[in-house]
Amino acid sequence: MKNWQKLVLVFFIAAASLLAQFAFNAPQIARFIITIAGGILALSMFIEMIKTLRKGNYGVDLLAITAIIATLLVGEYWASLIIILMLVGGETLEDYAAGRANRELSALLKKTPEIAHVVREGKVIDMELDDVEIGAHLLIKPMEVIPIDGVLLSEAALLDESSITGEAKPMELQKGDEVLSGAINGSSSIEIQTSVAASESQFQKIVALVREAAETPANFVRLADRYAVPFTIMAYIIAAVAYFVSGDPVRIAEVLVVASPCPLILAAPIAFVSGMSRSSKNGFLIKNGTIIEKLATAKAIFFDKTGTITDGKIEVDEVVPVEGVSREELLEIVYTIERSSNHILAKAVSSYAESHGVHALELESLNEVAGLGVTGQIKDQLIKIGRANFVGAPEGLDFETAFYVSRASQYIGAVTFSDSLRKNAPAVIKDLRQAGFDHITMLTGDNARVANKIAAQVGITEVYSSMLPEEKLAKIEASSVHPTIMVGDGVNDAPALTLSDVGISIGTGNNTVASEAADIVLLKNDLSSVVKAVHISRDTLKIAKQSVLIGIIICVILMLIAATGLIPAIVGALFQELIDVVSILYALRALKGFKNK
Repeated sequence: MKNWQKLVLVFFIAAASLLAQFAFNAPQIARFIITIAGGILALSMFIEMIKTLRKGNYGVDLLAITAIIATLLVGEYWASLIIILMLVGGETLEDYAAGRANRELSALLKKTPEIAHVVREGKVIDMELDDVEIGAHLLIKPMEVIPIDGVLLSEAALLDESSITGEAKPMELQKGDEVLSGAINGSSSIEIQTSVAASESQFQKIVALVREAAETPANFVRLADRYAVPFTIMAYIIAAVAYFVSGDPVRIAEVLVVASPCPLILAAPIAFVSGMSRSSKNGFLIKNGTIIEKLATAKAIFFDKTGTITDGKIEVDEVVPVEGVSREELLEIVYTIERSSNHILAKAVSSYAESHGVHALELESLNEVAGLGVTGQIKDQLIKIGRANFVGAPEGLDFETAFYVSRASQYIGAVTFSDSLRKNAPAVIKDLRQAGFDHITMLTGDNARVANKIAAQVGITEVYSSMLPEEKLAKIEASSVHPTIMVGDGVNDAPALTLSDVGISIGTGNNTVASEAADIVLLKNDLSSVVKAVHISRDTLKIAKQSVLIGIIICVILMLIAATGLIPAIVGALFQELIDVVSILYALRALKGFKNK
């Protein structure tokens, strides 16, 4: 039964009790109805509490059970009814607040297109997305969502990409430009040619991540349980002292009524869901609520270099063959091996080769050697491309970033690349230091010369170069400071993103593996989002803790007053409803955070 249905049932029970008490002057019947309802609720809560204890968790449900039983035993059955109404109403209010906080995530899911307008032989046919082939010709009507990634066939287009990149400015595209799914078309129909299958398109990846984030709320819901044991013990001590001093068992019920734990149960999850919603609105997805707390308390952060600290727009600088091998021959070999790879250097060399009219040779086999390079068979000769030591390149070569190439165990040349620093990278590192990150480290597979040069430009003093993926893992695992954050973008970063306490993937559209391994996915290819994610997480955790503590402080004050007999049980129960509202409204502040952020 859903919470709102339970609430309706409780209202019927309340109405029946009120009729029995005041319309038919039958207080015993009213008491009987409330006692049965209270007993059933207390029993169901007790069963759930046992399940929670078996999982090794401590909860505050025991207080609510005790409050219901105590009020029924001393004859304060109307106070018991208000507690029942408070508990069920609080759960219903939590559902509403969670829905309000989660609307940024759900809004994105509602935009998911289900069909595509396929143009065939001059006719437009509506097809399911999964049935649309790569290379299909699509018509996008005004204000429709682009269903699949593609290339613009129309002369020009004006697209709104805010839902996938966070960039509010409309994007002006020309014929031949890449079109991202999830973008909203402008006021004129356009035509595109699909470049991937629907399941591999940018928007579908994001939708999958959103669904994962939306469906994983359970782990952070009971932050308040950390306070459960001391709060429960305190409530029982105050109730016992009140009874010992007064000798009146009603005092026990009066104290326990205002100690009911609804604010503690409700406040934290609503704050965390609100923080996740705020994150989505700011262009990044947090997959799991527990990540918010880890990110908020992290003090150590590791960065990959290529595509993370640098802008990832790597271009071929030189093609450097050895004597006896032509430039075109070397480029043909490298293009043949690397054209199917998603590695950032492979994409750069492929684009360069294609722009120079280079054609691929017949590739007989292909094998990737993690962290070192790739091997392939061309014309019965083994080709190796990768690190200098992997291919057997001679010593003394001084290229900063390069693919070294060997054929039949003979070094035949290198392709060098140039990369540029992200413009905001120095500011991001500075902001992270100001935010309290004392341990900022760069981990890269590039050589020391390149790594140290980039690190010096951004202000990172701790640098580890020429690292294999397993060496990155060992470095993160050996960190003396936890929680740890890893920021990366490539397939080779996926293990490190998984091992770190918080993995952040930047540039999700380019790397499915990295985004699947990460805990946080930056939808916009902007390094400054890392700083923003830290601030939002800290805001959220602070608000969650404050909302819980506000509930505890108000409850303790009311318990102390109730211990003197100044607050009747039924009035205390009404006060609890007010505490619920205050705690929830405060927790919803996490939707916007603090003004100074």
